[in-house]
Amino acid sequence: MRTEVNNGNKVTILGAGNVGATVAYTLAVSGTCSDIVLIDINEDKAAGESMDIRQGLAFTHDVDIVAGTYEDAVNSDVVVVTLGMARKPGQTRLDLAQCNVDIIKEVMPKIEKICPDAVYVVVSNPVDILTYAILKCTNLKPSQVIGSGTILDTSRLRSRLADHVNLSPSSVHAYVFGEHGDTSMIPWSLTNIAGMEMNEYCSCICSNHNECGKSDIAEIERDVRTAGAEVIKRKGATFYAIALSVNKICDVILRDAHSILTISAMVHNRYGIDDVCLSLPCVVGGSGVERELNPPLTDSEMEQLHASANALKEVLSGLRF
Repeated sequence: MRTEVNNGNKVTILGAGNVGATVAYTLAVSGTCSDIVLIDINEDKAAGESMDIRQGLAFTHDVDIVAGTYEDAVNSDVVVVTLGMARKPGQTRLDLAQCNVDIIKEVMPKIEKICPDAVYVVVSNPVDILTYAILKCTNLKPSQVIGSGTILDTSRLRSRLADHVNLSPSSVHAYVFGEHGDTSMIPWSLTNIAGMEMNEYCSCICSNHNECGKSDIAEIERDVRTAGAEVIKRKGATFYAIALSVNKICDVILRDAHSILTISAMVHNRYGIDDVCLSLPCVVGGSGVERELNPPLTDSEMEQLHASANALKEVLSGLRF
């Protein structure tokens, strides 16, 4: 029997920087929710961003967006966490770890008191580490805390594969598991194109089947892993694509859609991995993580997934929670 959930549509966003403001804009333009509260330590920045969005709402949807304080977040259905320092050019997500963990430790217990029943969507980097940190410094249930994880990496992979075979991304089903970062892995055995296993499609349908091979796969993997860093190198930050990803997660939660997403969540005894947050397929709905899916992996893929988990655990072991 399904748990009853609150079918409301209020979203609070913590942080009004590039990511937080773009998430607010995307939610408003998409009509994903009816109420948005934007909170930032820089109150003028939050006020300016909310005013700027509100002044264009005559052209979109009927959304109430305001700048506020923690108290204004009461009765939020979703809290989006974009707090912390942004990644700089040449900096890895994991380099940010302790600084942003300290910010999380200060803020999250305060917002938890106001929104104990909300689903929390963590966007700040390193997202796997900070998802774990939130669970350590609050009494929130693991199902309530969702990191954006590799949902964006998965989108990048599907788009890159679609370009490779000259199809729409909607005809490509593929996933990125593990860390949202350098040790992410692609379970190619789960990839299918136009309803066929990837190997079958490549050998029977694809016009390039006699030309491409392991080097092309390696190039696709490299492009997916470095996509964020390449954007940062060119424009200084990433925020459009991640805002669209967060909008998708919020939409799935608010509609109780029961969609399969590769979000980062606490892992307990999945594929022999325990006590770490990383991305694996989960069924997401109105109460957050509602079910876990463990599709079979090859031995090589299992090794890669364990390596990703171990890299994250090594970072966790050196942090103060």
